[in-house]
Amino acid sequence: MISVFDVDALRSLLRDFYEITRIRITVFDAEMHEMVSYPEQRIPFCAAIRATEAGRDACQACDRAACAEATKRQGVSIYRCHAGLTEAVAPLYVGEVLVGYLWCGHVLAYPSMEAAMAAIKAYCAALPVPMETLRAACADQPLMTESYVRSAARILHATASYLILERMATLRENSVAAEVDAYLSTHFAQEASAEEISAALGLSRSRLYRLCGQLYGCGPGQHVRRLRMAHARKLLTERPELSIAEVAAACGFADYNYFIAVFSKEAGQPPNAFRKAQGEMTAVQQK
Repeated sequence: MISVFDVDALRSLLRDFYEITRIRITVFDAEMHEMVSYPEQRIPFCAAIRATEAGRDACQACDRAACAEATKRQGVSIYRCHAGLTEAVAPLYVGEVLVGYLWCGHVLAYPSMEAAMAAIKAYCAALPVPMETLRAACADQPLMTESYVRSAARILHATASYLILERMATLRENSVAAEVDAYLSTHFAQEASAEEISAALGLSRSRLYRLCGQLYGCGPGQHVRRLRMAHARKLLTERPELSIAEVAAACGFADYNYFIAVFSKEAGQPPNAFRKAQGEMTAVQQK
């Protein structure tokens, strides 16, 4: 584990989320181990699904896929789980490091109980759980609208930010993961191959890639590119006296034209257009 969680503080925060939304909420670490939930027990529907080996396997696969999608987006992902319930997950980052996930779910987001049961019957057709059991488990579950779920997901996103701000999740000091993150964060403007980065950190190439996958959801090269683009946006916005060529060099691009191509692809517009748009936005905000 590369992160440290303040479980007592988290439990209090999760209870507040539940009191507001009435939706169960859970914190997972980066390796998908459940750290703390509120309420602690799953609803009867999910307990019935997970009582079977096939159901447990399907739930775990669904959770992993949802977390991977949220990591890819670097934001909240709302989805319908393999059994037909609606859930949402947000990645937790300390700086640029992925330390875990904040999840909420077990929601029946359907216009009626009849629609819910019809959908659940289709979703769970391959699972060895009697439909009568699932119907009984859903009897006391409240129906929620999709707009309610989206609102809860926005609160989930705010809760994730607050959780990190209040240091309820932190990187374990002196961990190899922390060293990797510190190195890439301070050396992203330098040209270096994965082998050179591995050597500098005293790691094998395979372990470097494995750690970067856990931390960022991508390889070291892609993460370095993200860092360079974030720095380019910052310089273009805050340092108008720098030429585009100077910004490119400061971000580690020796080839000016290549920088323009990469930035345009990532930002959806060339550096000059981005700078102009940011300047106009700042001028409007200052009025």
